[in-house]
Amino acid sequence: MKCALVTGGSRGIGRAICYKMAQMGYYVLINYKSNQGEADKTLAQIKQDGGDGELLKFDVADKVDIQQVLNGWIEANTEKYVEILINNAGVKDDVLLMWMKDEQWDNVIKTSLDGFFYVTRLLINDMLVRRYGRIVNVVSLSGLKGLPGQINYSAAKAGVIGATKALAQEVGRRGITVNAVAPGFIKTDMTEGLDEKSLKAMIPVHRFGTPEEVAHAVGFLASAEAAYITGEVLSINGGLYS
Repeated sequence: MKCALVTGGSRGIGRAICYKMAQMGYYVLINYKSNQGEADKTLAQIKQDGGDGELLKFDVADKVDIQQVLNGWIEANTEKYVEILINNAGVKDDVLLMWMKDEQWDNVIKTSLDGFFYVTRLLINDMLVRRYGRIVNVVSLSGLKGLPGQINYSAAKAGVIGATKALAQEVGRRGITVNAVAPGFIKTDMTEGLDEKSLKAMIPVHRFGTPEEVAHAVGFLASAEAAYITGEVLSINGGLYS
């Protein structure tokens, strides 16, 4: 059974990507860290729409947790394999550098950058053996442009962008593509505190994006038809920055 793993899949962009993967016919592994209620809602909707999947609770910032839970699932489910990996999990903890605490730096870096490394390393070997795989990393406008107050988040996402380009060169000959999508301002709970009225005036399409619009782009990059696209970062920001 072909599976798609979506980290941080319980809500927001991650939830929309889970729905998209289910629509594409994949058995969806919905990773979440702590919000069981939202994860349950995501899985329930997938099943209601005729798809299937299961929840995988682990912290992508914790390599021991990843090893125990994700590797444990791999060993226990020999009839299933992860063909699609969407590294979506990420957190923000915004503050100016001069006031940033060690734990604010560590938590944001570990969730995005360490999470990418440990989860991808665990799954890449099976993709190499099968000579097929799709890896899509959800990064950010912040990782391309840099945003004040987001030194940690910008550094984390820029790191994943660099890793995306490097890994694409390592595994391309084995039928594995590695790409990234870089959303701008998307209407999720992560942008609820922003001044949408003033910010959308800066965006050429004059609105925030939707999680579904990001998921559609992820679905394309995760498809068989995108086989000749790798090492790319697709901006989804309404023309704000390119």
